[in-house]
Amino acid sequence: MKLIFLFSIPVLDNNQWFWLFVSAFVIGLAKAGVKGLSMIIVPFMAIAFGGRASAGLVLPMLSIADLFAVRYYNRDANWSYVWKLLPAAIIGVLIGMTVGYYIDDELFKKIMAVVVLASLGLMIVQQRRGLPTSITDSKVFGGIFGLLGGFSTMIGNAAGPVMAVYLLAINLPKNSFIGTGAWFFLIINLFKIPLHIFVWKSITLASFSLNLLSLPVIFLGVWLGIKIVKLIPEKSYRYFIIGITFLAALRLLF
Repeated sequence: MKLIFLFSIPVLDNNQWFWLFVSAFVIGLAKAGVKGLSMIIVPFMAIAFGGRASAGLVLPMLSIADLFAVRYYNRDANWSYVWKLLPAAIIGVLIGMTVGYYIDDELFKKIMAVVVLASLGLMIVQQRRGLPTSITDSKVFGGIFGLLGGFSTMIGNAAGPVMAVYLLAINLPKNSFIGTGAWFFLIINLFKIPLHIFVWKSITLASFSLNLLSLPVIFLGVWLGIKIVKLIPEKSYRYFIIGITFLAALRLLF
């Protein structure tokens, strides 16, 4: 799909407008704590706008939603885990940027699905028996998930399930889970934006004008997501995350 810049708003067809605003709303819901939902919109955006163009549209919307989430859950973030994840995640982003030219998207999604499903098995073990803190609190454990998260978020904005596995494995409470994830993704997504602009050239003035139009819809999604999360009990929330992450992994696989 070619975005036609007319000094203000690109020309889109009805299908493209529909998926733009649906995506903005779902991203808002996901960033407010209804995790996993943003994975659903990735294939539809790719169909409507094309692979690279859709990546350029989705990333700023994710970053805007991250800002809303950080504003609300700021006090709940556990920074020790953010710092454990970030160095390896940045390396993962740079690796993803480099190999993104050579790896077929479909093959990558299948590989990521296998990684996420394997990680889900680890999460279920954690839920039933609990992994020792000597493992979950180690820099190696955080580094592995940081690397996977950075790599997957650069290639296909697919780091949500990977990070969900890690943040649940370390047994963070619901609000701390959301706040820690919000700060991690805000920092990583802002780091990715210049790479999309100058290396992949997937973010343009035309695409960014659409992101600005989506702002009210993103805010509505965040507002509603906060309301929904408040209604979900702590234990139910953890099983909800496991279920939605499993479905997202299957979506990657098939």
